Amino acid sequence: IRDYARFAKLPAPRLEPQQWGRFLEQLRSQVEFAWNGQYDDGVVSIDAAQMEQSLLNLIKNAHESGSPANEVQLILRRLPDQWRIDILDRGNGMSDTVLAQALLPFYSTKPAGSGLGLTLAQNFILQHHGGIEVDSRPGRTCFTVLLPLHTNRQENQ
Repeated sequence: IRDYARFAKLPAPRLEPQQWGRFLEQLRSQVEFAWNGQYDDGVVSIDAAQMEQSLLNLIKNAHESGSPANEVQLILRRLPDQWRIDILDRGNGMSDTVLAQALLPFYSTKPAGSGLGLTLAQNFILQHHGGIEVDSRPGRTCFTVLLPLHTNRQENQ
């Protein structure tokens, strides 16, 4: 109940410009993943704490997939109107049943899991006017986070 109460009162994001390179290096100081450094000078307007928590949840899930930690990858791409972040692992993959429920609140395949990690990540990303997708098959799972290049706040300034 305590987890749900915290989850139900998510604060609105406080968007501030962040340089991808600094942001991702800070993230790498907390959890291992491979990143090729591409777009390290790119800037995105995010709530750093919320996006950090979202990506930590996704990367930690990738670690728990059975994939070696050094094979968990983060790929950052700049698309015409958005940033795309792919988090890939080489784990066992998800069954169709698990895949269909992965982003639902309180669904977990872990014995001690709350089932809120992926849902929290999804809600933070949605509050950033972004989206999240998942594709999984044996030996490969990819969570894709899409974030706008510009927010209304930036465009109005």
